[in-house]
Amino acid sequence: MMFLMAIPKLLLLLLPFIELVFGGQAEYALQSTMLRACHKIQNQSDCLDNLRSKLESTKNPKDPKSVLAVAMEMTHLEAMRANNGFSMFETLSSVDSRESLAVEDCKELLDFSVSELAWSLDTMRKIHAGSKNHHHRGNLKAWLSAALSNQDTCLEGFEGTDRRVERVIRGSLAQVTQLIGNVLVLYSQMHSLPFKQTRNDTRDEEGKRYPKWMSEGDKELFSMSSTRGLYADSVVAQDGSGHYQSITEAVNNAPSYSNRRYIIYIKKGVYKENIDLKKKKTNIMFMGDGIGATVVTGDRNFLQGWTTFRTATVAVSGKGFIARDMTFRNTAGPENRQAVALRVDSDQSAFYKCSMEGHQDTLYLHSLRQFYRECDIYGTIDFIFGNGAAVFQNCRIFTRVPLPLQKVTITAQGRKDPHQSTGFTIQDSFIYATQPTYLGRPWKQYSRTVFLNTYMTGLVQPRGWLEWYGDFALGTLWYGEYKSYGPGGSLIGRVNWPGYHIIQDSNVAKFFTAGNFIDGFAWLPHTGIKFKFGLN
Repeated sequence: MMFLMAIPKLLLLLLPFIELVFGGQAEYALQSTMLRACHKIQNQSDCLDNLRSKLESTKNPKDPKSVLAVAMEMTHLEAMRANNGFSMFETLSSVDSRESLAVEDCKELLDFSVSELAWSLDTMRKIHAGSKNHHHRGNLKAWLSAALSNQDTCLEGFEGTDRRVERVIRGSLAQVTQLIGNVLVLYSQMHSLPFKQTRNDTRDEEGKRYPKWMSEGDKELFSMSSTRGLYADSVVAQDGSGHYQSITEAVNNAPSYSNRRYIIYIKKGVYKENIDLKKKKTNIMFMGDGIGATVVTGDRNFLQGWTTFRTATVAVSGKGFIARDMTFRNTAGPENRQAVALRVDSDQSAFYKCSMEGHQDTLYLHSLRQFYRECDIYGTIDFIFGNGAAVFQNCRIFTRVPLPLQKVTITAQGRKDPHQSTGFTIQDSFIYATQPTYLGRPWKQYSRTVFLNTYMTGLVQPRGWLEWYGDFALGTLWYGEYKSYGPGGSLIGRVNWPGYHIIQDSNVAKFFTAGNFIDGFAWLPHTGIKFKFGLN
């Protein structure tokens, strides 16, 4: 055992031979799992000691799954410790306004990670207690994937500063980021069973899907909601005819941690506000009077000193957010660089008949599982970006005029680890390119984006995709097209990168559909929004 602590790096190279030292496949599996849980941790011996000590108090201390549960608990504690450490920066007089905003971002993002790890730990305990809910796997992968990326967003917020504060914060985040990555790898290796497809909904006579638990009254509520405003918990109207005159006021007065849908009906009008629905605002629904009728608009942008994360006109973080029949807009223009119209960190969120309008970085799919149906998205550079797991169905994507010498790129997906369950699927949609346009470029090492059965106009460039710089990520990304069509949909002349795929097998394409990729069987029926699970 002392040998283990003294030279863990050598043992990582000698894992195939550990069985000879410890005797028995079970012991080999246990030690291998422990080493991977503490892989690349700054003080690996302390990590192993801590892990071993906590394992002794479990029911099955020699079960690799117990190692995973304990490692997840240790990671959660480390994330809380790192989050508490941000208080030291509040007293620094040398921190400028952009750095101060970046530190605030970091505190919020680490808080996201703490919550996502807590959800994961709770679900892991349910699995150990014998729960057979097959959606646990999708939940855990989604939450751990999000928790791994939050720290990167924190550090990206220091762009435009002298980086001194960033260097201090980077050191404090290194341990928690590595621990989350280790847990994600362990979980992925232990739970690589095929995805089991089940449906938990019923279909009424009109073909609408409802979850089994939904009462007839709830069905009527959703049906009435679709007619805009016949039912709502609160009403926003600029003319004073509702409960509130601003959306922010309605959000602030909405219940926190609600377990039922809380509907805010927003009457037609142009609302000039920046709205931030924090993670405690769960199961909120925005319902407008239609695209172009109900409009939320702002002009925050990077050149004003905001971090990209904080430029959003509307930001949603609470679980289960839904929006329909409205526009999210950022009017900063192409000259002001990053300017987000909508940022989404809301797990199992859905958008129906909405429009997202901006230029660079219009729609920030920051994290977790998201669904978009019959939406319009406008922009110039990387205008659908982030590291969420998102599916777009029957959406329209419009390009705008960029600045001189800029190239129009639709997507910039930010998957940083091959075990993350993140990526973008654009299905049965329409790309209306008015400028020479590329489908995407790899923001991070394992960027993943797929177009399924999507129409493309002639200004989508024959090579389809654009490099980020040099040959970065061209062999590790996963880009694909399945049945692209239209003048720009020809696959002749597409890039020949190792990571680009012309998808021929429908089973591969099905992996990226809503039922599979975002575990839509578990939650999409609950939204009351049209969708399809698979390809057909």
